[in-house]
Amino acid sequence: KDDLSKYLRLAEKEDVIITRHGKPAGILIGFASEDAWFEYRLEHDPRFLQRIERAREGIRAGRRVQLEDVK
Repeated sequence: KDDLSKYLRLAEKEDVIITRHGKPAGILIGFASEDAWFEYRLEHDPRFLQRIERAREGIRAGRRVQLEDVK
């Protein structure tokens, strides 16, 4: 607990495993930039993931919009 700043700096470079009684209990993930944090949030947002899956289903079903048609 006293070394939190040290572990936050380390987490910017690599994942830090947090243990409880010698067993993995969590992970500390650092971000090198705000963009990296934003990407992480999108990748773990259920609403965003559902939207991507619906779009992929549409493409598989032949429903797509050409970029030239978007105005």
